[in-house]
Amino acid sequence: MRILMIHNLYQIRGGEDESSAAEEKLLRSRGEIVEFYQETNDEERMKTFNSFQLASRTIWSGESYKIVRDKIRQHKIDVIHVQNFFPLISPSVYYAAQREGVPVVQSLRNYRLLCPNGLFFRQGQVCEDCLGQFIPYPGIVHACYRDNRLVTGVTTAMITTHRLLQTWHKQVNQFIALSQFARNKLIEAGLPEEKIVVKPNFVSPDPGQGQGKGGYALYVGRLSVEKGLDVLLEAWEKLAHPVPLKIVGEGPLKDWVVRATERFPHIEWLGKQPLTEVYKLMGEALFLVFPSKWYETFGRVAIEAFAKGTPVVASDIGAIAELVRDQVTGLKFRPGDGADLASQVDYAIAHPQLLQQMRNHARAEFLQKYTAEQNYEKLMTIYLNVVRRPAP
Repeated sequence: MRILMIHNLYQIRGGEDESSAAEEKLLRSRGEIVEFYQETNDEERMKTFNSFQLASRTIWSGESYKIVRDKIRQHKIDVIHVQNFFPLISPSVYYAAQREGVPVVQSLRNYRLLCPNGLFFRQGQVCEDCLGQFIPYPGIVHACYRDNRLVTGVTTAMITTHRLLQTWHKQVNQFIALSQFARNKLIEAGLPEEKIVVKPNFVSPDPGQGQGKGGYALYVGRLSVEKGLDVLLEAWEKLAHPVPLKIVGEGPLKDWVVRATERFPHIEWLGKQPLTEVYKLMGEALFLVFPSKWYETFGRVAIEAFAKGTPVVASDIGAIAELVRDQVTGLKFRPGDGADLASQVDYAIAHPQLLQQMRNHARAEFLQKYTAEQNYEKLMTIYLNVVRRPAP
């Protein structure tokens, strides 16, 4: 099959970029032909546009429309898979594909079609003010995207314009949500239920099971408020029996984390680490802590932990609450509640036999749901279904 993968990469590559790159590599490894159209939000590229040009392109990019039509004709594309169109590519690529009679699959790795900042998160807590609003104007009022009303207004205009055009209903053949939680939110916001399927992320190659004998807890991720770093550090101040905590990642709360390491010698910040080192740390950790405060659409780091046989102590919110089974593959705590997180960590430390049982279950969960082979079969089923389906 010939697939055109479309992705607007972030200036700083994150989990969304890594997941789409993994899909591309998976498809190629199975003999599928993958072509690309990519843009990057790097500073030099963004400087080539003035404010009006950038706003216009976010809503409708004539350049992207032409590029996609040309690539379809040149490479005889069977299906287009849009990973991310925001902001430089725009939804115009859907129209280019349909004009050429090629079906469109859109992965939804955030809530950009529903919420101007794509997170349903504002001022340190979940916010659904724009959910159900045809024009998501509360986002402009609160300057939700980059703390800037102008750029939030542009994003809101993009969402509203394509709702008016019924782009999401008429121009996309299949949406991919990463979890049932995310699918439910999309349906609640008015996206067509029959067009949304769930296909999770995966881990490849299999990193192999670890031993869990390092005697420490581990956090891996962005050092930011929505990821619950404040909750994590609060919990470690309240532990009855302090367990060493290793923190891997970079982000705006780095200085806060550094100060915590100075006050508490059992907290260690390791900065950003290569994936091979992250897997080693995961494999030897007693458990991974996932303290997120926002509606995660998935939680890739959790299934990486499962692949190493490491249980996850997670906040009971969003997709991560769906991934972690309480006292089976991990433990859950009330989101945003550092005291409850501390109590769950103390409970885990006090029950080493349960930790070992959860290690075995976590590894089994990975093998059952999150391997490359299973994901390839699901992805190809989606592609084949839209290719065989009559055009709208």
